[in-house]
Amino acid sequence: MKLGGRIALVTGGASGIGKATVLELARCGAAVICADVDSEKSAEVMREARDAGFSVTVAQVDLADPTSIRRCADQVTRAHPRIDILVNAAGWNDIQPFVENTPAYMDRVMAVNLGGTLHLTRALLPGMIAAGGGRIVNISSDAGRVGSSGETTYAAAKGGVIAFTKSLAREVARHSINVNCVCPGPTDTPMLQSRPDKLKEAFIRAIPFRRFAKPQEIADAVLFFASPRSDYITGQVLSVSGGLTFAG
Repeated sequence: MKLGGRIALVTGGASGIGKATVLELARCGAAVICADVDSEKSAEVMREARDAGFSVTVAQVDLADPTSIRRCADQVTRAHPRIDILVNAAGWNDIQPFVENTPAYMDRVMAVNLGGTLHLTRALLPGMIAAGGGRIVNISSDAGRVGSSGETTYAAAKGGVIAFTKSLAREVARHSINVNCVCPGPTDTPMLQSRPDKLKEAFIRAIPFRRFAKPQEIADAVLFFASPRSDYITGQVLSVSGGLTFAG
């Protein structure tokens, strides 16, 4: 797929699914902005991309902080005439029973996973409207589709991302802006590898393919929604979970 001349911004781009997405969009010719709270890891991604001949720059953003989001959006819009592709890929949570969730934990999970997506999209959307088109791809989770024990607050936030995707798609279709959502199942990322072995083994047993997704496999789904091959698709939710969730 060719994305030459397109400008893309990917949140959470310094690792995991976000990093795979940054590199895949860049490989297809897009000029990509890797936006992440970790500036050192973002710089590593930029160097890796440039060594491969890809166009990647970085922007620091804390998606739990609306002021940081506004500053990032201002920086990006000063440096680029528009954003053609916005991928809201950043996410964060922990595994714990809901009754153990502290107010601070719940607030941060909601802020990073839902609030950051809302605030950054709101900041960049006027530029897409003015340009007469664009692509927004939100990374939710199958936890947001069907629920997940030990991830109740996270599931609530990611369920909100799904609802946001569908509602925004209705609002901006008249501006030729496509809004779609990818819902990964368990994916081999640094966050997953930090989980207890027993939990990872339980996931493997529950997945029909008997393996975790690779970040690249999620990036491939994002690429489809970011490319002209999905021109007539909007408001859709695609599960990429190895068959873990057939319904819901």
